[in-house]
Amino acid sequence: MISIIVCARNEAADIGHVLRKARHHGDELLVVDGHSTDETVRIAEAYGARVVSDNHRGKGDAIRVGIREARGEVLVFIDADCSHDPDDIPLLLGPILAGTADHVTGSRVLGGSEELHGSFGKFCRRLGSDIITMGINLRYGVRLTDSQNGFRAIRASVARRLRLRENITTIEQEMIIKTLALGARMAEVPTMEYARRSGASSIDVKRVAVWYVLSWLGYMAMNPPPRGVPRTTYRQFENPSPWWQKEDDVEDDVEAEPPVRAVNRQG
Repeated sequence: MISIIVCARNEAADIGHVLRKARHHGDELLVVDGHSTDETVRIAEAYGARVVSDNHRGKGDAIRVGIREARGEVLVFIDADCSHDPDDIPLLLGPILAGTADHVTGSRVLGGSEELHGSFGKFCRRLGSDIITMGINLRYGVRLTDSQNGFRAIRASVARRLRLRENITTIEQEMIIKTLALGARMAEVPTMEYARRSGASSIDVKRVAVWYVLSWLGYMAMNPPPRGVPRTTYRQFENPSPWWQKEDDVEDDVEAEPPVRAVNRQG
């Protein structure tokens, strides 16, 4: 059974678009509502979602509530603001259902993003994400490209062993660090991040930047790499059909022009 979990607070303008497509990719729709004052709950229920409330502490708290309340063996987390395409859910589920991974994250580096380029603020956000990802790679001997994306799938049994603590979006890096420290198998697939369909993000990067760094360093210090676990517990996405290996490529039918001969001209 697959549970699709959407953490939302005042997302009435967008959540219906997400649920309409996401419901076709799972067995349970679970919306963790952050005490919305708009029509978020009514719209979620209209699409057949089961709605529970978080403890009003932030996204991290909502994710913990979702992990506790979900009934599925595999959990998929997707944002409510249309920044993730629900039709990418099968990509996230693929390695888990194939038995090759326990936790799969969507990579905006591999798949592209409309939110990490084009302004100084976005540049700083991307730089910070890259530094954190590089530190995780060095600490655990892996090759992640994106440690901050909230679009992910994870086995419920693994998620419940992570003992998550963060209340804000730092929970994304906490989940990855603790998964690697646990020795669970990770994978990464390319997913596109789109600009929010409406509204604006409530995250103030400058306000939380220090906590991101403290959280990152603290969890890596407290969660060492497991002993005796091979590095193959991480599997990066490999494109099964890169453009230069397509089987249907054919030789160009146009004959190559003969090489130009150098002619010695005598004047």
